[in-house]
Amino acid sequence: GAIYESNRYLLIGLLRRLGCIVTDLGILRDDREMLLQTLRHAAAHHDVLLTSGGVSVGTADWVKDVIAQLGRIEFWRLAVKPGKPVTFGRIQDCLALGLPGNPVSVMVSFLLFARPLLMKLMGMEPIEPMRWPVLADFAFRRKPGRREWLRVQLQLDPERKPLARLYRTNSSGALSSLSWADGLVELPEDCANVMPGDYVDYLPFSGLGAE
Repeated sequence: GAIYESNRYLLIGLLRRLGCIVTDLGILRDDREMLLQTLRHAAAHHDVLLTSGGVSVGTADWVKDVIAQLGRIEFWRLAVKPGKPVTFGRIQDCLALGLPGNPVSVMVSFLLFARPLLMKLMGMEPIEPMRWPVLADFAFRRKPGRREWLRVQLQLDPERKPLARLYRTNSSGALSSLSWADGLVELPEDCANVMPGDYVDYLPFSGLGAE
């Protein structure tokens, strides 16, 4: 049931591509005191702390509590999937952004939330994600009420119209889906079921800084 340790390499690559100077704090054990001391020291010497994992409701998910103890929490949990337990806070002058632990949630959360924030801090104008309508080549059932992003691959039908093909599983731990997909389909909060032939919004990874 363990997850391969891929988040660190993914985030370091995305951060360096953006032009950030990165300090790798490594993997921390599920130890509250160790986490507290590490984040306290790191916050004193950095502009932004970016973590993955430890922000949900498990017995060893200490990141949110530690940020709150050292500073304050601005928000925790969003009405989105993947990425629901995203946490944002401040430790003195340092911003702290806690991303979920599953690989898909980490990448989507970084591209849609962390990247625009970092661009703004670096004096760059955040770019609205590129998007265009394409036809769904899949059926997808869901309850409205939250925004959701699905991993898809764009293909052409016999008439050269773009079709969005859905990955075989919607699991946030499916690491292989990140190399298979070339973008995301965004389903807004009021969207219910998607049927083949419906138009959906497609966001290419190339327009999100993850070519």
